[in-house]
Amino acid sequence: MFPTAEDEEVKEYIRMRDDMKTILKQTKQRMLAFVLRHGYKYDEGKSYWTIAHVKWLRTLEFEGLLQEVMTEYFIMYDSQISKLERLDERIEELASGEKYAENVKKLQCLIGVKTYSALSVIVETGDFRRFAKPDQYTSFLGLVPSEDSSGEKQKQGAITKAGNKTIRRLLIETSQSYAKGKIGHKSKELNRRQRGNPPKVIAYADNANERLRRRFYHLLLNNNKARNKAVTAVARELACFMWGLMTDNIA
Repeated sequence: MFPTAEDEEVKEYIRMRDDMKTILKQTKQRMLAFVLRHGYKYDEGKSYWTIAHVKWLRTLEFEGLLQEVMTEYFIMYDSQISKLERLDERIEELASGEKYAENVKKLQCLIGVKTYSALSVIVETGDFRRFAKPDQYTSFLGLVPSEDSSGEKQKQGAITKAGNKTIRRLLIETSQSYAKGKIGHKSKELNRRQRGNPPKVIAYADNANERLRRRFYHLLLNNNKARNKAVTAVARELACFMWGLMTDNIA
């Protein structure tokens, strides 16, 4: 069964939210460029768009019409931040609905998977059971290596990128989370998200989290794999574990 009409509606809502996030990102880039053009450089910290950085931006003073420019930029920025927060609240409501709540809660047992990404994967995929095996699901996502065959020789290349790019992007982003922390460690936030799930679901997710973190460190440190390749490999396995959770293949 492909995504239902309800899935399609939720999917369009989430994609609209993603468009808003892109617009906010563009506004941020324009604000930074404007500030740099007029001689201001942020030296108080390494990260932009933290509370401290935004506070610093608000203290900047410009001459004449340039001050109006900065004011207008902040009007756009504040409005877009407010709208994005409102959209995220609505996504939380949608995810807590009867149709999605159980599956969203299951996926959130995995490191780096929160409401937005869990619901996105669910509505973009539809019925996970239409994929008989996990490798069929990774093919649907374009996360399998391409092949260049010549006679008896077979050479694997980069991932095909021929499938659902929205889920693929989310899994690549989520996989970055496995590059942090000790193997087997569970944060308070992860414990909170897992609470209320069946013990077998939590056990399966814990096993997945440990394996994926171990896999990332092994590829990066022991095999000297480039970081992007390690992240992609973890994303591919993460997709398989998600398939397991959504099809109850968690024995």
